[in-house]
Amino acid sequence: MKSKTNALIAYKSWLQEKNSVYLYKVISQNSTKPTHQELFLKLALEAEKQASEWEHEIENAGGKAPEKYYPNLRIKVLAALIRCLGPRSLRSILAAAKIRGMSIYSQPALGHPMPKTIADVEHHRKSASTGNNLRAAVFGINDGLVSNASLIMGMAGSHAASKMIILAGVAGLFAGAFSMAAGEFISVRSQREMFEYQINLEKKELELYPQEESAELALIYEARGLPKEEAVKIANLLMQNPSNALDTLARDELGIDPDDLVSPYGAAGYSFCSFIIGAAIPLAPFIFGHNIFVMPLSIGLTASCLFIVGAILSLYSGKSAIKNGLRMLLIGGAASAITYLIGNIIGVTLT
Repeated sequence: MKSKTNALIAYKSWLQEKNSVYLYKVISQNSTKPTHQELFLKLALEAEKQASEWEHEIENAGGKAPEKYYPNLRIKVLAALIRCLGPRSLRSILAAAKIRGMSIYSQPALGHPMPKTIADVEHHRKSASTGNNLRAAVFGINDGLVSNASLIMGMAGSHAASKMIILAGVAGLFAGAFSMAAGEFISVRSQREMFEYQINLEKKELELYPQEESAELALIYEARGLPKEEAVKIANLLMQNPSNALDTLARDELGIDPDDLVSPYGAAGYSFCSFIIGAAIPLAPFIFGHNIFVMPLSIGLTASCLFIVGAILSLYSGKSAIKNGLRMLLIGGAASAITYLIGNIIGVTLT
């Protein structure tokens, strides 16, 4: 029974390597730069060697090595997408399929240049979770502002009573917050599980085949412009420390930053709270006021906050804070105006 299990594990590993060989060749054929073409051909050869080793493992476990490789439907679809869209557009999907070298299609992250010593690797180990949660919070406030302001304006356009506007606003606030949190949780959790799976696979391969992993890393550095001897030297240097080696392999082979694995609970919590804050702003005047100035106050507060959020988002794009603020104000104002008109039309129709 144990031998059958070992043979099955070896077969799955063989199939993974053969899938990689197939896709590496397709990527090479559809790469525009000669250095990229050469890199993926060399990676295909390395994967072919590892597939041969798994064939021996299958036979040693009492199984029969496959005579020929046949790509399944998933691999064929990936290959077709590579031919149509190019490997750069599919780098995240290909990284998830255990295709190495996709990091060459990404710009190196600020603070994470290609390491030249072990000290470089240790120096740049910084968490990005706080920055990602802050970004989720800003977008959550923006979504809450736009969606609930539009909902309230739609109700106001239909000439609904103040109590109905408050009821709709509160319902929209909580419905949107829970929806936002659930969506963020599922998205971040799925991404994190994919990254953790890839890193664990890389860890196992590093333990089983350190020399092959070092050779593949050297090929990637060479494709990035380093002389061959220097690329080999750096790769071998990095492999001396298993922890640093895994970190570097994840970054430079898979394009995954192990320090950037955001907590799905944190992301969901930030999204939930920030959406409530944003959605409460256009609703607050209706809850605490009962006069003719309620609507203008709600519009004024919402417009001011939209401008501020747009200005804050300029920190991520590097563009003018004023232009970004005005653009956000225009987008949010247009959404609210359209829903107001729709509410007015429906309100007239139903009365």
